[in-house]
Amino acid sequence: MGKVPSSFRAMPANLLVKKPTPSPPAPPRDFRNRTAVRDSTKLPENTQTPREPSLRNPFKSPNLSDAKSLFNSIAATSRIPLDLKFHNSVLQSYASIAAVDDTVKLFQHILKSQPKFRPGRSTFLILLSHACRAPDSSISNVHRVLNLMVNNGLEPDQVTTDIAVRSLCETGRVDEAKDLMKELTEKHSPPDTYTYNFLLKHLCKCKDLHVVYEFVDEMRDDFDVKPDLVSFTILIDNVCNSKNLREAMYLVSKLGNAGFKPDCFLYNTIMKGFCTLSKGSEAVGVYKKMKEEGVEPDQITYNTLIFGLSKSGRVEEARMYLKTMVDAGYEPDTATYTSLMNGMCRKGESLGALSLLEEMEARGCAPNDCTYNTLLHGLCKARLMDKGMELYELMKSNGVKLETNGYATLVRSLVKSGKVAEAYEVFDYAVDSKSLTDASAYSTLETTLKWLKKAKEQGLVV
Repeated sequence: MGKVPSSFRAMPANLLVKKPTPSPPAPPRDFRNRTAVRDSTKLPENTQTPREPSLRNPFKSPNLSDAKSLFNSIAATSRIPLDLKFHNSVLQSYASIAAVDDTVKLFQHILKSQPKFRPGRSTFLILLSHACRAPDSSISNVHRVLNLMVNNGLEPDQVTTDIAVRSLCETGRVDEAKDLMKELTEKHSPPDTYTYNFLLKHLCKCKDLHVVYEFVDEMRDDFDVKPDLVSFTILIDNVCNSKNLREAMYLVSKLGNAGFKPDCFLYNTIMKGFCTLSKGSEAVGVYKKMKEEGVEPDQITYNTLIFGLSKSGRVEEARMYLKTMVDAGYEPDTATYTSLMNGMCRKGESLGALSLLEEMEARGCAPNDCTYNTLLHGLCKARLMDKGMELYELMKSNGVKLETNGYATLVRSLVKSGKVAEAYEVFDYAVDSKSLTDASAYSTLETTLKWLKKAKEQGLVV
């Protein structure tokens, strides 16, 4: 005893605030980054830069009495100053294994036993995050920490709101996060746009649209917290994902009335919604509207449009926009060509799609697994089995994995043409390459063989 455990010195003074992981939407520029990334200059001056602890937790058990004894022993014999960073590290370490009530009691013990200790804002943020994230913690614990904070002369600010809202949302307590934001806005300060949009995104994920609108209206009418362009983008993306394109266009009109001009990303989001529903004409209308408004399309715009037109069977029009894309200075990528190939295969133009593969490779664009499987599916559906098997052998030599549709179509086509041995070989490759699970691969083969047996019994095949 007598030495400060190195794990205390290595622990971060502030809690670890994780950035949400962006989800991969059709337009890859994920607007959630715009709502989640926080400027570090907004953190309090006494908040340390967080880093992962490299050593084990010095607290062996969550027992409060043992924790107090350990702290007292170190405090009585330490030769180094017990500063804010040290005390925060103690609380951070203990909070990782203890209940909220015991962590608060250890904090109060530290206050009593160390008269010179003055907790900083970062100290209360550690307690607040723990109160919000602990599995069995109630909202009363959150209020308890906030009251401690106020009683020690620190008013909750925007960072406080952000920590509480993010922590509650990330543990699935979205309703409590919503209520707490309104309470803190009323009593202390309104949230910044990052926190507001973070909560809005989580509400869109798990609540009905009318609940989301109620929140937006209440924050605007009662607290003068208004949605910005990112907020409208979140709302529009949400209704597009639920295939409610009428509501999306209504929100676009409201966006304009609020004084905002849609940007390229927002137009791409709406276009994606129309393309998902195979509404090519509407997608083209969005493209033309962009041009009229002086918003330049980007590569995502063209890829989305080509995908939508190809999906709705308008392949020639899609190829026209491919040329427009190149003229605008954007190189077609794997997604561009795969979308076109899919559209051509749907129209029965599988050989044309195969020639597009040559064009793609000639331009230095490498096909991926999806490209090969799209072509394989199309060739087999068109009963071009010689070409299909040539492509399959090429896929094997390149280690390309079979996708479910491509595998199922190839196996069925081989069995129907009497090439059962080849179908078994495809099954072996699908299993050995871990393209599919054993059960999934076998189920497809078994179903197809049962069909063959029944067809022979009925004299449908020889």
